Amino acid sequence: MLIRSRRDFMRDVVRSVSAAGALGALGKFGEMNALAANGNYQALVCVYLAGGNDGHNTVIPIQTGISGANYATYAAGRSFMALPQAGLKVINNGSDVYALHSKMPEIQALYNAGSAAVVANVGMLVKPTDRNSYNAPGNSAVLPSALFSHSDQSGQWQTANATGLASTGWGGGLADYMASLNQGAAFPAATSTSGASLFCTGQSTFPASVPPGGTPILTTSQYATSGLQQLLTFDNGMQLVQAANGNTKRGVNYATLLTNALASVTINTPFPMGTSDTPNQLSPQLLTVAKMIKAQATLGLSRQIFFCQLAGFDTHGAQLAVQDSLLQQLSQAVGAFQTAMQQELAMDKQVTLFTASEFGRTLTPNSNTGTDHAWGSHHFVVGGAVQGGKFYGQFPTLSLGSLVDANQRGTLIPTTSVDQYAATMAKWFGVPAAQLGSLFPNLVANFGGQTLGVLG
Repeated sequence: MLIRSRRDFMRDVVRSVSAAGALGALGKFGEMNALAANGNYQALVCVYLAGGNDGHNTVIPIQTGISGANYATYAAGRSFMALPQAGLKVINNGSDVYALHSKMPEIQALYNAGSAAVVANVGMLVKPTDRNSYNAPGNSAVLPSALFSHSDQSGQWQTANATGLASTGWGGGLADYMASLNQGAAFPAATSTSGASLFCTGQSTFPASVPPGGTPILTTSQYATSGLQQLLTFDNGMQLVQAANGNTKRGVNYATLLTNALASVTINTPFPMGTSDTPNQLSPQLLTVAKMIKAQATLGLSRQIFFCQLAGFDTHGAQLAVQDSLLQQLSQAVGAFQTAMQQELAMDKQVTLFTASEFGRTLTPNSNTGTDHAWGSHHFVVGGAVQGGKFYGQFPTLSLGSLVDANQRGTLIPTTSVDQYAATMAKWFGVPAAQLGSLFPNLVANFGGQTLGVLG
């Protein structure tokens, strides 16, 4: 079990140690949660594309009924960075023809099989916005704070809070809301395979941080002989020391519990791991997620939330080669994961994977063969519950200077908000439509409570 960052650790210390309720639950190791045993299980898997993935070269319009959404307009705006049409992976949205990046045949196959969908032009919004309102004087109150900033936009995407000031993520909020379905569970409902995760942190949900492979850093026996036990069981009456003691013991117990739960779990589906020079960052993480999903009954969980991360998308330079590699890793890993869910575990209808990224990138390239920070981008939702082979949201025109271009560079103003995107996942996860506003306040106030039809 990875030890979380010092800041996150100290925040957890100050919170009530009893909130997680895990120590008392450890006695239930091996005992199936009733709901999980009855098949009432669901999992959400967030794949975060860190750095701001360029959606323009991920999903490309070829010939559509939308003015300015065609290959010619795309190529004119993209200039020397336009992908050759001949190598693209064609997909259809009704009579409209689109394509995916040439390195994404696995996601193309999932889309064509109806197990994946594209959600177009998603981004953080306070309220519906266009070029006129974006450029209006005194518009700061209706725009997300610190637009185009990695740290701010990453925080806003993970919290669904346009001010970026929230200390809990919407994944953690879902885990809090669904806590009754995990009552008596022996392991946290939320897990990150990429270190400390704001997305997975709730008011009462303490996420687990599990490295790819699921191998804990500190086991119970190592804890007993490391000197930490003596140090942290010393009771000098200070609440801080007592809380730290509880947090550390809880982490060690989680590590031991997961090691035991995964000891007999195997996934036979091959996950492409890349090469020594270019390892696939995402495959080991999704393989670990697949193993934990297979072990969900042993862990006593009826609802699980996972956060994985594929880094390197801040492509200010040499974008074509960098994105080739990253999108290939994404497609291969997601393809393997979906194969495991569908063919090996028969749980594809119970597990939904979706992508996220802090922002998209400009359509027009910079002078360094790269692109710059922008706003809206296109995302994928994958799983057996997906109403796939379709686009959701509004695919934008790529005409420079249009009403969905914040400037003259193809900086897409989102037409689907993060609130709508996240609430769609939450609704499928079991949150009643009437309660979505409590998790996503802007959804009702500014977007009419509207979610997407991507999940059945």
